Amino acid sequence: MSRDTAAWRALDSAHYLHPFTDHKGLAAKGARIVTRAEGVWLEDSDGNRLLDGMAGLWCVALGYGRRELAEAAYRQMLELPYYNSFFQSATPPAIELAGVLAELTPPQFRHAFLTGSGSEANDTLVRLVRRYWALRGEPQRDVIISRWNGYHGSTMAGASLGGMKPMHAQGGLPIPGIVHIGQPYWFECGGDLDPQEFGLRAARELEAKILELGPSRVAAFIGEPVQGAGGVVIPPESYWPEIQRIVDRYGILLASDEVICGFGRTGSWFGCEHFGTRPDFMTLAKAITSGYQPLGALMIADRVAEVLIEKGGELAHGFTYSGHPVACAVALENLRLLRAERVVERVHDELAPYWAGRWRELAAHPLVGEARCLGLFGAIELVPRKPSRQFFASRGEIGLRCRELCLRNGLVMRAVWDTMIVAPPLVISRDEIDLLLSRAVRSLDELHQQLRHEGLV
Repeated sequence: MSRDTAAWRALDSAHYLHPFTDHKGLAAKGARIVTRAEGVWLEDSDGNRLLDGMAGLWCVALGYGRRELAEAAYRQMLELPYYNSFFQSATPPAIELAGVLAELTPPQFRHAFLTGSGSEANDTLVRLVRRYWALRGEPQRDVIISRWNGYHGSTMAGASLGGMKPMHAQGGLPIPGIVHIGQPYWFECGGDLDPQEFGLRAARELEAKILELGPSRVAAFIGEPVQGAGGVVIPPESYWPEIQRIVDRYGILLASDEVICGFGRTGSWFGCEHFGTRPDFMTLAKAITSGYQPLGALMIADRVAEVLIEKGGELAHGFTYSGHPVACAVALENLRLLRAERVVERVHDELAPYWAGRWRELAAHPLVGEARCLGLFGAIELVPRKPSRQFFASRGEIGLRCRELCLRNGLVMRAVWDTMIVAPPLVISRDEIDLLLSRAVRSLDELHQQLRHEGLV
């Protein structure tokens, strides 16, 4: 289209309500209009090139501009652009995708419920967890435990499962039957404990909450293997084994939200495999199509699926776009490419070790209190002084300033309060990792100089 940046911004301000946005502030500043992308690079309407350190929104695993994915969508649109999965109907791409997901996921999973997003997958999780226990003759077992600062989507059920208090403050959330425990965020919450001791303490909050509520009322626990939107919170190694012990002891269902961690981000196909847990549910989305089409899925373990199928009768739940044939066709091609090109293996064997070595160099910077990483996740904590784990007084302001400097230096890096996070496409090269790090350091240096001038460090 022929509009220039000013025209796009005026139209955007007049009509488009963005997600998670202060629209008054956006109108004063003007949106960044992204027009093209290739590989790990974005281009805006003013011709600026940005290295996309966030893979879109955690999702563009194979990078931008993959013709194979566009052509898969085109072929499917010509053959069958849409049909639903209601009324005892199905389409070949949906059936094939369910089969491929059963192959790729851990062995307890042979059934997939397809959705349009991770939020919808987590809504489905709430419905099926409660349905399972009702069919088992324990309808009172309806409480789902999640974690503060976790993120599970922004629908009513998804936002309730998540532990983002600003989201709960808008709309009367959480819905009944969802409660929260603390997060395994050592940098903020660990106090004087070493990380492994803290990991055990954080996990045992689950057991304390189960006993407080009564084990006969608790249906499930849900957590992200790594809390993504919460600031790339990588739990201590002691955490997830203890969570698994607790859910096993009390017969609680375990749900692993793999929307961000799934399909190679941790260096394993799924985060639960990296941490060694055995979930009963997995929610999937984002990299399932590399973001080229909206699609989510809920994987259901055999012990749950058998009850739902054998005892359940009609499942009164679903979406118009469940199993959308075009989205499923793109997912099939995306997963084929991930396997054929051994992308996950390359992340594990080559990129993640190189990334870890380079990323941890950031810990030496005077503004960085911690530099943590896993797979192709990375986070740095911005602090006013080292070696303390003290935050800046106006928490969040410094992170936003750092984000803006990164953008000026041609790097998309996300700020979660004063935690700077990245999760680049899984096809990033070593040279591009070096460039990402050099732009991050340049931005940190510029921020440090500003803060020194202002007397804030």
